[in-house]
Amino acid sequence: MTIPYKLKNRDLYLKKLIGFQDTEPVKVITGIRRCGKSSLLKLMIRHLLDSGILQEQILEMNFESHDFQNITSDELYHFVKERIIPDRRMYLFFDELQRIPAWENAVNAFRVDFDCDIYITGSNAYLLSSEYSTYLSGRCVEIRMLPLSFREFLYFHDFEIRETRSALGGMRRQAFDKNGEAYDLRDIFDAYMRFGGMPGIADIGLDQEKALMLLEGIYSTVIIRDILEREKRRGQRQITDPVLLRKIILFLADNIGNNVSVSSIGNTLMNEGLLDDGTRKKTPSAHTVQAYIGALLESYFFYEIKRFDIKGKEYLRTLGKYYLVDIGLRNYLLGFRDRDSGHAIENIVYFELLRRGYDVSIGKIDNSEVDFIATTANEKKYIQVTESMQSEDVRRRELAPLQKIRDNYEKIVLSLDPGLDSTYNGIKSFNLIDWLLS
Repeated sequence: MTIPYKLKNRDLYLKKLIGFQDTEPVKVITGIRRCGKSSLLKLMIRHLLDSGILQEQILEMNFESHDFQNITSDELYHFVKERIIPDRRMYLFFDELQRIPAWENAVNAFRVDFDCDIYITGSNAYLLSSEYSTYLSGRCVEIRMLPLSFREFLYFHDFEIRETRSALGGMRRQAFDKNGEAYDLRDIFDAYMRFGGMPGIADIGLDQEKALMLLEGIYSTVIIRDILEREKRRGQRQITDPVLLRKIILFLADNIGNNVSVSSIGNTLMNEGLLDDGTRKKTPSAHTVQAYIGALLESYFFYEIKRFDIKGKEYLRTLGKYYLVDIGLRNYLLGFRDRDSGHAIENIVYFELLRRGYDVSIGKIDNSEVDFIATTANEKKYIQVTESMQSEDVRRRELAPLQKIRDNYEKIVLSLDPGLDSTYNGIKSFNLIDWLLS
């Protein structure tokens, strides 16, 4: 078993895996394709070896390898059984295991028959994350991975942050590459906004043409394998129209951060002539559109966020919002543009809140909206996101919804240009980049 020399740490997820090490549940790592699931398995293997586990106690199998292409569930069981060391705990790592019919029979048998700790990556081409618990009799824990955060983006692209003294005598943070050249953090954030956080981009460098090719490959694989082929394999015929699927993707990508009514998407696409290919006789139904969106959510391409009535203290059924898992994928789909960078920044903040373990919803108060309510078991924050707080009009608009909230939970405005004031009557104003790195 070889651990790549250049393997980069993903501490956020590795710590979660280590936290469940040597516990009964099967550890299932899920997330959009190419976000680093296989690398996380290798990081866990490296952790085990570093902590004194013997190489012979670790068994790693990648079922995309030709070696295991036509293996059956019974053959898998016997393959593993032959390699079990008596009176030693075994660590079993299975990458893309769901390619094997009845794989769950083997995994459930391993749990019963052997002293072992099991880790698998979940491919949505074969199984939805919601189905693992059923297949594994409820004895599994899901570790959901996301593309790189901004902090990870700096690390993966070999930038180091140092504090330097400014001309006015204060301290400021700058990024330095491995040659010692200094960069403004805002410039690197702009690169993150452009290229996104797919780990593979760090291997090819910040080259737009190569990045678009990589993103196109991810997009195509998700759409063809994880959605269209999965539907065919499962004998379901709900999602059969690749043109409609792409149009819905483009619509949602173009409307991240906007309130979206599923029932109106089909009408909008038809009214704007986006589905007029000469063969379509009628507008797709809301039920059909909902099925397509459901498939996009299941493949981790989009995430849905619900609205919460702050005064009424209840979730609202109408008008959710959708965010795209990686801003680079959005740029691949829609082209690079600056005109709605505010929504792109919102997109980045939403996924950062998920990484930090928050449940996130949109806040509604009277006729106003708070971008995010972020909650954990013992914490709640209200967050507004905007590009700049320099303009009086913008300040008034962004602060007004927060000022209406009468409880004492923390209220924050995040912006790339926060101005000189750090608070507005108790509402805190933070530089977005500093917050992402905090």
